[in-house]
Amino acid sequence: MTAATEQSQSPKDISLQDYPLIFEQVVAWGDMDAFGHVNNVQYYRYIESARIAYLSRIKMLATGLLSVVASNNCRYLQPVHYPDSLNIGVKVSELRQSGFRMDYAIFSTQQQTVVALAQAVVVMVDGQTFAKTALPDEVRQQIIDLEKKAGHDLTA
Repeated sequence: MTAATEQSQSPKDISLQDYPLIFEQVVAWGDMDAFGHVNNVQYYRYIESARIAYLSRIKMLATGLLSVVASNNCRYLQPVHYPDSLNIGVKVSELRQSGFRMDYAIFSTQQQTVVALAQAVVVMVDGQTFAKTALPDEVRQQIIDLEKKAGHDLTA
């Protein structure tokens, strides 16, 4: 499935079982805005936390490289309100020379449905020079191995 296809899928067709990492995010009262729902900026903070959990899992944070978000987007499907707990599915959908594309599905336990879909393109830069650099082979392999657990073959 391509990244564009996933973003256009019906939320009912998306399963958290398709994501090798599930990050739990508790919605705080202060996450809501004047309209009484979680502010759109919070979703980016939620996926940032989910991304860091994924990077920790593949030991990316120990490489001396930094990950920079080159682009991201979020498709809001349903408003979220306090109290709620979100399960955020995280996966890498595309490996690149110096980074990867990540997909996120945000599932509300209160509503029992996917409430948002997001993507981010992450690029590796050297921690000293901040120059774009290749994704290390060992990190690439960690991603491939983790994604295989959810049935994704990134080598094809």
